Amino acid sequence: MPPETASAPAQDVIHNIGYRNYSGARLGRSYARRSLFSQSLRGAYGLGRSAKSKVLPMILFGVMCLPAAIMVAVTVATKLNKLPVEYTRYAIIMQVVIGLYVASQAPQSVSRDLRFRTVPLYFSRPIERVDYVTAKFAAMFSALFILTATPLLILYVGALLAKLDFADQTKGFAQGLVSVALLSLLFAGIGLVVAALTPRRGFGVAAVIAVLTISYGVVSTVQGIALQRDNTEAIGWMGLFSPITLIDGVQTAFLSATSAFPDGHGPSTAAGFVYLLVLAALIAGSYGVLMGRYRKVGL
Repeated sequence: MPPETASAPAQDVIHNIGYRNYSGARLGRSYARRSLFSQSLRGAYGLGRSAKSKVLPMILFGVMCLPAAIMVAVTVATKLNKLPVEYTRYAIIMQVVIGLYVASQAPQSVSRDLRFRTVPLYFSRPIERVDYVTAKFAAMFSALFILTATPLLILYVGALLAKLDFADQTKGFAQGLVSVALLSLLFAGIGLVVAALTPRRGFGVAAVIAVLTISYGVVSTVQGIALQRDNTEAIGWMGLFSPITLIDGVQTAFLSATSAFPDGHGPSTAAGFVYLLVLAALIAGSYGVLMGRYRKVGL
């Protein structure tokens, strides 16, 4: 029998497709900055993440809004001639919830990037250190502003439904928005700075809580002692040493707010300018520290 004819081996072929230039859209730094901002803001409420990540921020958001809804219901049902609480006072009353939110979300915004060394991946794109810091700061501010301004909106809508004076309510609502905007800037800066100091999320959570709560506890204690000794002037100046009392002093001096200081001894208008300068310095300083921090990690 004739031997079987073996199939011819396949021949290798080299395809010279040449070098092709990228012809798509080049979105640049602004697109990367917007994307990082959007991703960070969504992450602050667990959006785009696991269901477990949504639980705490959504619970805190609900807790923040629930008292406002109850106040509106009481105002409408009992036909009160004013809201149970001032717009500028609401965030001061709910400061514990705000502090817990900052402590839980600021570390997840920056500590995870440091821990898993993913930050250099951002800089493989057309983005610089200032873009990263600005996007993270803006996202944390926006998340906090949503948290603190939404209850004020509920109060405002409820006040209008209760047919309270439109001009007074609009003025109070505007003053409240200014107050929570300043609070959001300050707390965002402090929270991110503290969280960026450690790649461990747990340490960051504990550190943020300590900074916000211990400072307020110390200031409140000293203010109480000053009140017992009739040193009312010291009460106003001590407010400079705690984030929440700093906001309280600014809104007392410039936004016609009722002070939450002991016996209502808030700072005068003259002292209020000092409060405003310290507030601006802390916000700007927080941004500067973040820039320095990311320079040190090789970014």
